[in-house]
Amino acid sequence: MSGAGIGEAERLRDFNRFYTQAIGVLSDRYLGRRRPLGASRLLFEIGEDGAEVRELRARLALDSGYTSRLLRTLESARLVALRASPGDARVRRAVLTARGRRELADLDERARAVALALLDPLGAEQRAELLAAMALIRARLRLATIELALVDPAGAQAQRCVKAYAAELAARFPEGYDEAFLTPPAEARAPGGAFVVARERGRAVGCVLVRTLTPRTGEIRHLWVDPAARRIGLARRLLEEIERRSQALGHHRVRLDTHRVLTEAVALYRSAGYREIPAYTDDPYGGHWFEKRLARRAPRDSR
Repeated sequence: MSGAGIGEAERLRDFNRFYTQAIGVLSDRYLGRRRPLGASRLLFEIGEDGAEVRELRARLALDSGYTSRLLRTLESARLVALRASPGDARVRRAVLTARGRRELADLDERARAVALALLDPLGAEQRAELLAAMALIRARLRLATIELALVDPAGAQAQRCVKAYAAELAARFPEGYDEAFLTPPAEARAPGGAFVVARERGRAVGCVLVRTLTPRTGEIRHLWVDPAARRIGLARRLLEEIERRSQALGHHRVRLDTHRVLTEAVALYRSAGYREIPAYTDDPYGGHWFEKRLARRAPRDSR
């Protein structure tokens, strides 16, 4: 996979400048209110049901100090109150006051008016194109923010993913799935293997591993993506990453097998350049066996 170029980065920056101006986030009076975007966005995120402060920080990727300053501003305006969480007195929870709920309703109405004003001059087909393009942009930007990390296969995040993978297969396979067929952690760590986890805001949302079959052949196993992170291209990104990790282990080719009911996995492997081969294992869950020769080039670590 080739890296992005300076020209591509400049096009993204130009889009960002245009879009932030078009929706009016540059003003310190967002949507005509007396508050800037940061404080207004926090009101949106707290919402009618309230939210734990630590959840707000994670959801918006804000540091603790900035979040505290925003909350103090909203408290001073009597829009937000901070309380102890019912389940744990050590955890702070932000809730909207009656005044805060009124301001949130007004912000919602103003934001809706801005969106309608942008959409209204366009025809129906143009609106559909714009909304489809925005959905694609959101998916690709979300994919770009997900971190791929090499982890200990016996660690908590790796095991959470593997257990979720096994549970899904048990539900989808007509014959169920026996966890005894999961790859032992020792086979998925150096020097003969690698285990990669995908993290979104610190939470593991996908995994894949490679282990060595022969000095020049690796086997990819347990490619899994959390249902909440599917249809954005994460499975392909994990597949490309584990191929690079396999190259780094000295493999010239990779193999894998998949169940006949996993039609989306079969489609992914075929589109990624894998060719179907005769069975190379006696895996009872195998229905399709695939192989791909790896290009001989230096691997590039994920950022």
